[in-house]
Amino acid sequence: MNAIVKDLEKDKALMNEWFTHMHRNPELSMKEEKTAAFIAETLKGFDGVEVETGVGKYGIVGSLKVGDGDKVIGLRADFDALPIQEVNDLDYKSEVKGVSHLCGHDGHTTMLLAAAKRLSETKNFNGTVRFIFQPAEETMEGGPAMIEDGLFDRFPVDTVYGMHNMPGLEKGKLYFTEGATMAAVDNWEVEITGKGGHGAFPEHAIDPVVAGSSLVMAMQSIVARNVAPSHSAVVTIGAFQAGAAGNVIAHSAILRFSIRTTTPEDRKLVLGNVRRLIKTQAEGFGCTWEIREGQPGAVLVNDPEETRQAAQIARDAFGEQDVFEDGPTYLGSEDFAFMLQQRKGTYCFVGNGPTEFVHHPNYVFDRDILPVGAAYWVALTEGLLR
Repeated sequence: MNAIVKDLEKDKALMNEWFTHMHRNPELSMKEEKTAAFIAETLKGFDGVEVETGVGKYGIVGSLKVGDGDKVIGLRADFDALPIQEVNDLDYKSEVKGVSHLCGHDGHTTMLLAAAKRLSETKNFNGTVRFIFQPAEETMEGGPAMIEDGLFDRFPVDTVYGMHNMPGLEKGKLYFTEGATMAAVDNWEVEITGKGGHGAFPEHAIDPVVAGSSLVMAMQSIVARNVAPSHSAVVTIGAFQAGAAGNVIAHSAILRFSIRTTTPEDRKLVLGNVRRLIKTQAEGFGCTWEIREGQPGAVLVNDPEETRQAAQIARDAFGEQDVFEDGPTYLGSEDFAFMLQQRKGTYCFVGNGPTEFVHHPNYVFDRDILPVGAAYWVALTEGLLR
C-alpha cells in the first residue's frame, strides 16, 4: 500500500463522516449555502489554513503556506449535486427529494479536505498550496464565477490541478491525458408555443408537442449528417416537458438539451444547425419559439508538461502499476476548463471501478478510493513544492 494512503487510512472514519454528511444533504448548483458553510468550518479547523469564503458566491479558498518557497499551486474540488432522484438503498442515501450526489462531487470534496488536513499536520513542503472548493460545476457556472470574482488575482497560483472519479476505469488507479481531454458544452432550453385546447378538438389548437417531437427527431441528424465522422460531437435532449393531462393539448412545450463539441469549427456548425432546425420545425407547425442559452462550456485542455510531471509524481508515490499516462478522453464537460485557460495545469481521473456511470440514479461513489484521491493531492503538493 502507498505510504501516504496507509497514513491517511487513520482518517478513514472522519472521511466517511464528511462524505456521509454531504451525501445526505445535497444542494443544487449555486444553492450550496449549507455545504459551503460545512466545508469552510471544516477547513478552519486545520492548523495554518487561512480560509476565504464567498468567492463567486459560494466558492471557498483555503491557503496554507509553509517555509519560504515562492511557488504556489492550486488544488480544486467541486461540491454541487444534481436534480436526480437517487434510488440506491444506502444507509447514507440523499435525504433531499429529487436532489442527489450522483456524480461524486461529495467524494471529490472529501478527498481535498482530507489532503488539506494531512498537509496542515505534516507541513512536508516548501511553498503555498491553495485548496479551491468550487460550486456549480454541473451548470458550468462555478468556475467562471470564481474567476470573475478575482480567484487568480486575489489568490495567485502558478499552476492548478483537478481530479474526477470515473466509473469504468480500474478502481483506485490514476489516469492522465495530455491535451484536449473533455468537450465544450452548450446547455440550451427552447420553449415552443402553440395554442392550447381540448384534446377532442385539435382543429382549434396548435400542438407544440407535435412540433417538439418533430424537432427531437430532426436534431438526431445534426451530428450524423453534418459533423465529420472522424470528429466527436453529440446533441442530447434530456428533458421534454409539456402539459399535465391526456385530454388537453398543451399551450407550450419546453425542451432542454446539451450540445457537446471538441473544436470551435464544429461548435459553430452544430449550434448553427440547432438554431436552424428549431426555427424551421417550430414555424413549420405554426408555433413560435424562444431559445434560452445557458453558460457555455469550453474544451478542457491539459498542459502536456504539467500532465507528464503530475503523472511522474503519481508513479513515484503509487508505483507504475497504478498510473496510466495514456488516459481516456470524454465528451463529458468540465468547467475546470476555464481555470486551465487562466493557468497551466492538468486534470486527471481516478478509477471508481465497475459502477453505474455518473448521473445514473444507481451510481455509487466507491468510498474505498477516498484515501487514494487524498494521497494523490498530498503527493502532488509535496512533489511540486519541494
